[in-house]
Amino acid sequence: MQSIKLENEKKNIIVIGTGGTIAGTGEEGVTSSYDSAQVKVDKLISDIPALESVANVTSKNLFSVDSCDISWSHLTKLAKYINNSSEKSDVDGFVVTHGTDTLEETAYFLNLILKTNKPVVLTGSMRPGTAISADGPFNLYQAVSLAASNQSANKGVLVAFSDQIYGARDVSKINTFRTDAFNPKDLGCLGYMRDNQALFYNESTKLHTLNTEFNITDIKNVPKVEILMFYADASKELLDFAASTCDGIVIAGAGSGGSSIEWDSKISDIIKKGIPVVRASRISNGLITHSDSEINVKGIYAGNLSPQKSRILLTLGLTKTKSLEELQRIFNTY
Repeated sequence: MQSIKLENEKKNIIVIGTGGTIAGTGEEGVTSSYDSAQVKVDKLISDIPALESVANVTSKNLFSVDSCDISWSHLTKLAKYINNSSEKSDVDGFVVTHGTDTLEETAYFLNLILKTNKPVVLTGSMRPGTAISADGPFNLYQAVSLAASNQSANKGVLVAFSDQIYGARDVSKINTFRTDAFNPKDLGCLGYMRDNQALFYNESTKLHTLNTEFNITDIKNVPKVEILMFYADASKELLDFAASTCDGIVIAGAGSGGSSIEWDSKISDIIKKGIPVVRASRISNGLITHSDSEINVKGIYAGNLSPQKSRILLTLGLTKTKSLEELQRIFNTY
């Protein structure tokens, strides 16, 4: 049985660098023009002397990319590294520094695929380290503090950003430049960070990490899933192209996942050909629901998952089944 250190004992935390704005540099004092993924994670750590009082921190620069360039191979490499490292008795938790643009997708993927109950926390920044009032150092300080807290165990993958604690499933980037760029939408954050103290008030009811049916070692071939956005007068030829090249499709629909009569008819045809279609929404709040009897015509409903997170879940789901009923169960579960 895994032993848990007392809260006042210093934990051993691995900070994993992947690039992003938090590792970016640019003109001194400027926030809006910079090159991301320029600084290695050990330098980010050494620039925060206060970390020494929070945890025993080691680092691993796994890769250095803008988060828009994160691929499935990057996600796989990251998941395998954390899974393997989590088996070591002298490792108590992990922090992943990541670009903010796709941070929520990586966090949700890890939430579904990791097999550890040790804390895993993602963080990043909206400003490079060369900017005035760069937010990266404080976010990293709080992320390490969160990973070092006993309260963070068994919570699933977490995101620490701008004094708040978010769950990987529900967090979304909602601003293009402000330092408080993340939000859990309707459901609220899990808690707050006050300096190095974690204060939890909520937790997710959805299955994660050790309790999911997904395992990275079981995935040999990655299904191809794409997202199509519906908009007024959208061409149905987009659906034809996706159906000819993809194993599954996610629709970022209008309102409650809606689309035109023309699109609805084409989606029904695609489903009849054995290609699963998931209906999500381009709207940031609310949820998608319909009766179970409609999934063979309208598609699987995404609940309140965003299109980008629906793509992650459908990709993993397709490694298990192509049954619409089973895929709907997976969306209901996670």
